[in-house]
Amino acid sequence: MKLFGRSQSGIPPTQATPLPPAALPSGRLAVATPKAAVGDSLQEEDLLLAAAYVYDAQYNRNIPFETSPKAIRLYYLYNHWTMQAVTYFFIFVDLALALFEEPAVYPLPFLITSLIEVLCLFVFFGRLIHFAHVTPRDTFWKDTKNICIMITVSMTLIDLIIYGTLRALNIHGVRWSRPMRPIFLINFAESRQIRRAFRSIRNTLPEITYVFLLFMFSVLMFSLMALKLFGDRNLKTLEGLPYFTNYLEVVFDMYVLVTTANSPDIMMPAYDFSWWYSLFFIIYVIINTYIFMSVFLAVVYNNYRKHLKNEIRKLVYMKRHKMIEAFNLLKVKERDEFVVQEDQWKSLVKMVAPHISASHRELLLRISDEEQKGYVDKKSFVRLADLLNIEVITLKAHIHPLDIWFPQVYNSAPSLFLRRMIQHRAFIWMYDIIILINAIFIALDEKNPYISYAEWVFLCLYIIEILLKLYVFEPRTFFARNQFWNWFDTSIIIAALIATVLNTALKSVTAYNSQQILDIVFILRVLRLIRIIDSIQRFRVIMNTLINIVPTMLTFGALVLVVYYVFSIIGMEIFHGKVQFFAGNISSPQAMYCGNPALNGTTFARAKYCRNNFNDIVSSFVVLMELTIVNQWHVLANGFALVTHEIAKLFFIIFHIVVVIMIINIFVAFILEAFFVEYSLEKSEVETAIEKKIQELGIGVQEDDLFDGRLIDNLETGENDLGGEEGIAVKKKSKGLMFKIASRRYRTVDALLQRMFEAEIAPEEEGLSLDEILNLSPDETYPGNPTFDHAA
Repeated sequence: MKLFGRSQSGIPPTQATPLPPAALPSGRLAVATPKAAVGDSLQEEDLLLAAAYVYDAQYNRNIPFETSPKAIRLYYLYNHWTMQAVTYFFIFVDLALALFEEPAVYPLPFLITSLIEVLCLFVFFGRLIHFAHVTPRDTFWKDTKNICIMITVSMTLIDLIIYGTLRALNIHGVRWSRPMRPIFLINFAESRQIRRAFRSIRNTLPEITYVFLLFMFSVLMFSLMALKLFGDRNLKTLEGLPYFTNYLEVVFDMYVLVTTANSPDIMMPAYDFSWWYSLFFIIYVIINTYIFMSVFLAVVYNNYRKHLKNEIRKLVYMKRHKMIEAFNLLKVKERDEFVVQEDQWKSLVKMVAPHISASHRELLLRISDEEQKGYVDKKSFVRLADLLNIEVITLKAHIHPLDIWFPQVYNSAPSLFLRRMIQHRAFIWMYDIIILINAIFIALDEKNPYISYAEWVFLCLYIIEILLKLYVFEPRTFFARNQFWNWFDTSIIIAALIATVLNTALKSVTAYNSQQILDIVFILRVLRLIRIIDSIQRFRVIMNTLINIVPTMLTFGALVLVVYYVFSIIGMEIFHGKVQFFAGNISSPQAMYCGNPALNGTTFARAKYCRNNFNDIVSSFVVLMELTIVNQWHVLANGFALVTHEIAKLFFIIFHIVVVIMIINIFVAFILEAFFVEYSLEKSEVETAIEKKIQELGIGVQEDDLFDGRLIDNLETGENDLGGEEGIAVKKKSKGLMFKIASRRYRTVDALLQRMFEAEIAPEEEGLSLDEILNLSPDETYPGNPTFDHAA
């Protein structure tokens, strides 16, 4: 029995079922193993298994599964994108039930919501049963993810039964299982990135605990000094309450001061009494806000990076083992060494990546078989997964339609002169100046008729620009799927034209208020200014870097969603109905104190924070976002403490510790690391190999002549560099192809993470053995020592 790793992405749709024999190469050689005498069916199964290994290596999946033919087919089905999409859909539905359950944004009867939840639980349990038929039985029951899902399903059913029974008896009940719903999002195999983020928090927690304890000791010590300094001086707060007389309240206020949310208000009574006392608060802020908070970030960054590096090292070693397993399934002996024949290699790549073009596949073969021997050796085969993770775009040179329809006119001297002008850098600079002038006009008074007419002029100029570019550049190349800025410019201009025409037409109808359309027009006008980013190379590099790390940021977005959801559900159970918002009757006496007399005359009520409540899931999320920003968060905490109990402040303190101190710092640490990697000009070994082959072997790979190498570099920068004189010449070649590395170079988050630490990963071909990898301890000195976790 062979073990794999865990899942992130699915097998392509064509791999959901085994390929028929006709889909396999007819002249395939038998592998040099004891299976050599078996028929084509077993060879096909070997190819399917090898494809699973390679796809697992490409996406760093670590799902243990059996290698029997039935288990392999079930494994393909388990990882099919439709199965994963269905799972995520029902996870979303399960989480979204909070919108319709009491306290609800859109109330639905309990019977309907409970039936929907039962349906979701049925799907989750079915997914778990499917997984049980894929993975070995002993591994399944040792996997904590599966245990968590089963326990959550059982407890949710028990909670539904108890709550439904209490409702039938008109007894108030609490849905205590609702905070457990994010467990499904975390523990299904597809959510490995979220689990990694949680593991980062768990692994960082021991180190950060010592710093946090020292920080709290400092806060407690300064709070005690504040109590003794100011408690007996009969000072009053802004609300007229005693100043620093209760130690627990002093601790809370001093903790809030670390976040700067109550500065300088908390200092003013003592400062008014004597300016010397300001030194106390200044020293406190320097020590706790600037020193300890910086130390928090340093500790989190250092430990997070260490644990992440260990995990990535483990992924690299697991990837190598999977690729070697795939190689062993397909290898034959050739000239005293084991290799994979070219036909077998092509069949494998077709199964693993059926979406790539034949030219792209030929390019990968030329990289793997540099000397064109007709086979791929072990070293080259092992890096196939990394090659597939580099997104290479195949572009074909098309003749401009005008060159086909009106060749004499299109290639005349005036036409060539116009085309050179449009492709010249001065043309780009001219429109950059137009954009800046347009920005000035946007900031001016819209009611001035001359300003309104000027907008039509700018709009016409932008339309002319697009038409001129389409005259020069072949439309299919101009609107290629990777030409983001071309699509962006054209979409914005067309939308602005439609909205402006519609707004002008509706202005003549006095009975219709066209303000909403006018708002859209204003927004579209401002969005046009974004085009200036594409004209400045350093801006473009920064923007591309930010775009490339968006998938990695989404992982932490899901992490924050989980934490927000749990705190929102708990907050609704504790604070629901304690604070009311009177939308249409703000003059009501109750509106002055948010429907709760305990808030009468408080800062919470005077600041009109009544809408900041936990009366539904949406309002709860808004409150938690305000707490994350930390400004005035102590006002919110004090308000909810007044309507419940002082101990309620712990809810807000715990949220601040978990989200602001831990998650935000880990998020910043990851973004720093990812940004440094993406922003760096260094390239990975695999990426450099592909680019080298694009330059060296491009002509041999393609059907006809290749674009000039300089044009490849120019195309990478976007729409402004689509041409040049070389481009005009090349466009006359009817069937020319070219390759280029996509701006978003890596298909997976794991590929980016691997690049973050690839220079520190030992270059061993195989690394540790599988058993050694699975049993590594963080305390071991071998480089690559993360602990294998069944919750991974």
